[in-house]
Amino acid sequence: MEPSNPRSQRAHEQRPAQAFACPAAAAVALAVIGLVAVLIAFGLGSAGTGLRIAAGVVTVAIVLVAPGFVVVQPNESRVLILFGRYVGTVTEARLWWVNPFTIIWRATISLRVRNFQSERIKVNDASGNPIEIAAVVVWRVIDTAKAAFDVEDFRQFVVVQSETSLRHLANQYPYDDYSQQATSLRANGDEVRVGLQSELQERLATAGIDVLETRLTHLAYAPEIAEVMLRRQQAEAILAARRKMVAGAVGIVQMAVAQLADSDLFDLDPERKAAMVSNLMVVLSGDHAPTPVLNTGSLYT
Repeated sequence: MEPSNPRSQRAHEQRPAQAFACPAAAAVALAVIGLVAVLIAFGLGSAGTGLRIAAGVVTVAIVLVAPGFVVVQPNESRVLILFGRYVGTVTEARLWWVNPFTIIWRATISLRVRNFQSERIKVNDASGNPIEIAAVVVWRVIDTAKAAFDVEDFRQFVVVQSETSLRHLANQYPYDDYSQQATSLRANGDEVRVGLQSELQERLATAGIDVLETRLTHLAYAPEIAEVMLRRQQAEAILAARRKMVAGAVGIVQMAVAQLADSDLFDLDPERKAAMVSNLMVVLSGDHAPTPVLNTGSLYT
């Protein structure tokens, strides 16, 4: 059994390739010289045998040199391989001349910022409720060597790892926290976004990818429980409103009782005070406008 080579299992790192900047005029001049040499070598005109041999030699030299010219566009890179060995990456936009034998394998990898919009996936949240969730990921390649050699297809790698991270994120948090003590997907969007970006960056570092931004684009209960959860949310909202109304009513009643006690209009015995507090709480906490009732007798009859 052949032992594995530890060097072949190491993660690759981007490094600059040995390349020479080439002016565009030099490339045009070389092309013209090559054309003239080809015409002379193949018997154009009355050139002598020696001139034809020289032209043939020039033609062969140009044929060997010409594959070394590489044009790099803005925000693009060329990954160079020489006989199965990574020799570097050219990233600056211009005309370059590199080792012509790298023409056998040259990969063009874009360095532009890209978006990935995930599909809506159904997953259970931390409370076990089925939810639908989707996200957008903004990313770019920052290490072309890792993107080219350490993963099979870095684009597909982004897709799979993004969906995996999104599922893991949904399993960590509840959709909504009714106890108001923990982080939830709906109420803590910034914290959830930071957590998703951090986890995704850790996963995609293997492919030399930098995650610029992540954001949830869709978050909802699954259709089979959406109606039930909507009623629960409505009940929670009604309960919160009731608490607010009762707290406000108690404050108003306390203020009214204190002001009446300080005034000289009449004295409130405990029974009358209790009746007034009861009536005020009913009026202030009710859902509908109160209906007045005239009492023609007294409180004690």
